[in-house]
Amino acid sequence: MEHLLEVHDLTIHFFLKSGTVKAVNNVSFSLGAGETLGLVGETGAGKTTTALGIMGLVQCPPGKVLDGEIFFSGKDLRTIDSKELRTIRGNQISMIFQDPMTSLNPIDTIGDQIAEVIRLHSNAASEEIRKKAEEMLELVGIDKTRYGDYPHQFSGGMKQRVVIAIALACNPKLLIADEPTTALDVTIQAQVLDLMNDLKKKFNTSMILITHDLGVVAEVCDKVAIMYSGEIVESGTLEQVFDHPLHPYTQGLFSSIPSLTRKVHRLTPIKGMMPDPICLPEGCKFAERCPKASPACAQTPSVYEVEPAHCVRCTLYKTDAEEKSK
Repeated sequence: MEHLLEVHDLTIHFFLKSGTVKAVNNVSFSLGAGETLGLVGETGAGKTTTALGIMGLVQCPPGKVLDGEIFFSGKDLRTIDSKELRTIRGNQISMIFQDPMTSLNPIDTIGDQIAEVIRLHSNAASEEIRKKAEEMLELVGIDKTRYGDYPHQFSGGMKQRVVIAIALACNPKLLIADEPTTALDVTIQAQVLDLMNDLKKKFNTSMILITHDLGVVAEVCDKVAIMYSGEIVESGTLEQVFDHPLHPYTQGLFSSIPSLTRKVHRLTPIKGMMPDPICLPEGCKFAERCPKASPACAQTPSVYEVEPAHCVRCTLYKTDAEEKSK
């Protein structure tokens, strides 16, 4: 499959008075047309910073993209000029930010906020822009008669629908959704996920779904990348990662959530805390919390392809990977 997005060795650090925050370190992944990648990890793992790096929205200073390539439709987004990047951002790549409560402008009507995106990326007349904005409202399940309403007149779930309408207004090739269901109750969560799935199929949009919820990933994603301390520690198809988790961190995530098929007396949490990104340990970043740690973990582990498309950053799989490559 030809890749719509290819990220190679993306590294993003933040330079603060207290020290250097190593937020994202040598992150690589790819995404094909119509595919959905679940970017999973704890708060502070570097998921949102990775997305902002792709969008060219890392605030500088204090943040800086130190290294890496980001190819979108064959173009390296790090080498094109800012004007060209602005035409791509919001048009071909859109992002749904974490909190719909703060993503919307409280003094503009929701219809005008959808229309603004269309106006910025098209030469359509005012009547056409309004008609398109009304169509987007209807598409996300909001009656077009509410075009002139303000954000405070909507519930959290309805605001999230408006944010999705804004993100999809220009039929982007890639949608980045940052924790799109976090602030919503379970029933509304399911409705929003169903809506995003339907719209993704309708427009054949590729999607990066940033979340810490493995249940959400199971509902929506084709591929999964598990992040820990700014690194992708395991990646593969949904079936590979869910059915055969390899990295001790991934195994710990699955052991710490309830299962309908697995009988256990007590859930097993992952001990300890994620390391401070200002003072990351040498070698494997998970070693201090890992029940399978060994002296070999003092060295920075390479990424090993254990089976086609299923990769893991862990010394436990060094021999297996070398044997398979012979």
